Order: sequence, then structure tokens, then C-alpha cells
Amino acid sequence: MNEESKKNILVETKDIKQYFTVKDPRGRKSHLKAVDGVSFAIYEGETFGLVGESGCGKSTLGKTILNLYPPTSGTITFDGEDTTALKGQRLKDFRKKTQMIFQDPSSCLNPRLRVQDILCEPFAIHNMLTSEQRKARAAELCDMVGLSRAYLTRYPHEMSGGQKQRVGIARALALGPKLIVCDEPVSALDVSIQAQVINLLSDLQTQFNFTYLFISHNLSVVKHCCQRIAVMYLGRIVELAPSDKIYDRALHPYTRALISAIPIPDPALTRERKILSGDIPSPSQKIEGCPFKTRCPQASERCQREAPVLSEYEPGHYVSCHLYGESRVENKQ
Repeated sequence: MNEESKKNILVETKDIKQYFTVKDPRGRKSHLKAVDGVSFAIYEGETFGLVGESGCGKSTLGKTILNLYPPTSGTITFDGEDTTALKGQRLKDFRKKTQMIFQDPSSCLNPRLRVQDILCEPFAIHNMLTSEQRKARAAELCDMVGLSRAYLTRYPHEMSGGQKQRVGIARALALGPKLIVCDEPVSALDVSIQAQVINLLSDLQTQFNFTYLFISHNLSVVKHCCQRIAVMYLGRIVELAPSDKIYDRALHPYTRALISAIPIPDPALTRERKILSGDIPSPSQKIEGCPFKTRCPQASERCQREAPVLSEYEPGHYVSCHLYGESRVENKQ
């Protein structure tokens, strides 16, 4: 039994697909495959990173896990319960256990509400606490995220981006969730503020044992805060491994190209850049073979006709690439 099998699984997705119907200029319909057969597990108390280029489907996957988008097919299990068919009160109860921190702190806050009203709103929706208790809880939430209580009477436009994101984090914490999906929570902030927010999320996780799904396109940020990382390309997971393995021994050519683009904060050091050329296939068209074949410098004839399957190449390290078709894990058994 490996170490992963001993951990408690909080979220498990199996072959999740999220297709959207789109029309071309002539009115012909097709399916845009935003998420195309994704399977992974998130363990209780960990920070699971999800990275990839813009448009790869990572934010859509996060919203699908929260049941904001019902999946086209596949199953999502949260805390042992299938969430794909939840309705009514059961769905409302599920909302208490899962929350989201949005990418843009300005657009995710109601500009007509003061901070106190924003933080009281989750309790009002779920008919929890009295009016005075809600106000007291809003003040406590400000303390938790390092925001002065003086901001309770302010509107969002009277605050900086970092302060507004702290309000968004406080709102996500209000109902005591088990899972928080962080959708690019620091991409709209200055670098110095990014560090403050990331450290805040880490401190809160240590204190309350939250589980995070951390979505980002910034691999240096993900390296700092995630224990395991999944790399997405065109709606599919191409590599999944512990953080140190992703950065020290990346297997998939796409992952290696992403890592080579991370800036090194030392002018005396250099890193060999792996520049990707070729066109990105359209997610609304049928793709034969490997989706990465048009950009991969190591693509073979097999890649043109056969799509690789995500498999465990070595313990805890999964990759979807024909270059690693022979599993070391199977050879050891």
C-alpha cells in the first residue's frame, strides 16, 4: 500500500466531461470540449494545484466540481457522496461545504453593498444566526484575514485590490467549508500583495485544515503553495505528480516547456527555453491522436493516430505521453 492510499480522499472526479454547445457563423452546432475526461483525487487537508495555459479548461473544471456547471458526463464524489445529481436542500447543504475565491476581486463583490453586508450575506442565505450574531461574525472574519474592522462600513470601490481579495477570502470562509476552490486568486494583484495573500491562505489552512484546489497559470506561485500539481492541456490532464517531481523531473514535453518559461530571479543564472511552435487544435473539433502532437517536438507516427492515456509511470507520478508508455510501477509488481 502506498502513502496516497492511506490518506482520506475529499474530492474524486472520474472521467469528467464538460461540453458546451456552440454555433458557427452559419448556425451549425458543435460541442466545445472544455473538459474532456478528467480523473483525479484531492486529499483532505492538501493544496492541489491545477495549472495550464489560458483556455485549457482549468477554471471550468473548478466550477464543475462545485456543481456550478452540471457535468456533461462522469461522476464527482465529495466526502463520499455523489454530487452530480444533488438538488434542493441537499444541494444547498453542499454549498455550505464548498466555496470559491474568484480571480477578479473587483467584479466578484457587489458594489452596492458594504463589506459588513457582503460578509453577512452567506448567513442570511442559509438562515443562520441572528442579525447581531451575523455582524459579530463579520467582524471576526475581518480579523481572520487581517483586515481592519474599520473597513466593515466601506464599499468595495473604496478599497485596494488586495483588501478586496481579503474580503473575498473572508466571505469564502464564512460558513466553514471543507473545500475552497481558489480560481487564480492572486493573478490580478501586485507581486508583493500576491505573497501576502498566499501566506494568508497557507496560515488559514494550517489553522482550520482547509482543503484547496488552487487554479493558476503561474507555476512559480503553484510551486510555493501546492503539495501535488496537475497540468492541463486542452481539457485533459497530461501530467500529475507531487510538486517537487513536477519541477525537478517533469516528464511531459508540455510540462517541461511551461517550467522552462519560469523566470529565474538571478541575472547570473540561465535556463534553456523550450519554445513551442505549431497551432493549438480547436476544442470544438474532433482531435485524432494526441492533442499535443501539433506542438510537440518529439511527436511520432503513433502520436498522430493514437491518444495517450494518463497512467502511473512511477509511484505517484502520472503522465499521458507515448514516450512513457511502459510503466515502472507495473514492472515492479
